Amino acid sequence: MTPAASIDSLPPLREITTAAAWRGDTLAAGDSWIYRLSEPQIAELERLGTQFVEDDPDLRFVQKEAYPLVECRDAVEEWGNDVDFGRGFVLVRGLRTHLYSDALSAAIYYILGLYMGDPIRQNEKGDLIDSIYATSEKMMDDPTAKSSKVRDHLVYHSDSSDIVALMCLRPAKEGGASCLVSGAEIYNEILRRRPDLAPLLFERYHWDWRRQDVNAPADTYTSPIIDLTDGVFSMYAGSLYILTAQDYAGVPKLSPEQIEVLKLFDEIAYEPGMAIEMDFRPGDIQWLSNYAALHARTLFHDHPEPQRRRHLLRLWLSRQGKRPVIDGFGKNGVVQVRDKPRAGKTVDDQGFFRIGVAPVPRLLADHG
Repeated sequence: MTPAASIDSLPPLREITTAAAWRGDTLAAGDSWIYRLSEPQIAELERLGTQFVEDDPDLRFVQKEAYPLVECRDAVEEWGNDVDFGRGFVLVRGLRTHLYSDALSAAIYYILGLYMGDPIRQNEKGDLIDSIYATSEKMMDDPTAKSSKVRDHLVYHSDSSDIVALMCLRPAKEGGASCLVSGAEIYNEILRRRPDLAPLLFERYHWDWRRQDVNAPADTYTSPIIDLTDGVFSMYAGSLYILTAQDYAGVPKLSPEQIEVLKLFDEIAYEPGMAIEMDFRPGDIQWLSNYAALHARTLFHDHPEPQRRRHLLRLWLSRQGKRPVIDGFGKNGVVQVRDKPRAGKTVDDQGFFRIGVAPVPRLLADHG
């Protein structure tokens, strides 16, 4: 494993001036981050999605070549470049999900996901499409609450995949905005304010693996917060799990300076103007690099009818080799491939590998 750069070996640090460094108030003044599908593109996706539903393939094994894109091919390449080397995210708009069944919406989404990366399992049940759907009134201060199953706000964090994608089937009655903040711009602000602390972001930190995954093979894993391989900025952040990792025996204690830079990182993320907030419309798809931006969510209120409640579909995608990062960057060690469960684990919910069932919220199994 290639170690993270030591402070002494780092070249002079400079601000990031690529598209990855942005302020939310600036982006929100325009719509350059929104890609609107054309009528021919929509027609192609509806046709392929309908074929996918009729074919009913096993989500673990289906390949993108079975559903070739023509009208959308260049668009998918553009989205990938935006995610990997641009601002780090794009919102795709135009699908007419109000006319579709949830199965058809999910089929279109999954086809596009296959072109954007390889889906990975999001839990031990093997779910490749997960429903973000509130089944509990718990708040996130309850340690048993699951972030995808409650209405509470979520703090800024990174997920476990290269790309996290969300598709909106139905928005909330009120609230539930998706909030993104640029990791590169946070880094720039630290460099401007405390250049003495910025190099500490390149050091390897221990992250609490056990708290994120009770089935983890070890208590912690290590990763720097910032990487600049081949000049491409990448970030992996979330101070909570660095701090809780301190509870394990053998984990080196954080220095006062390291604690200070973690605190500063979090403070800057929440400063006015740093983040962009977007209200999802039905059919919207958000593609987001976990290495470019942190994401959060505001508190939301639902409609009383279950069939009208806020319902997003989530994909976790692997894009191995698309973005240059040092070995061991982020939480790559926990990625579960889509075609088989983790060693020693079994999956009983075979039906959830079918598109007709995959977008249905697990109302009983995931009630917490």
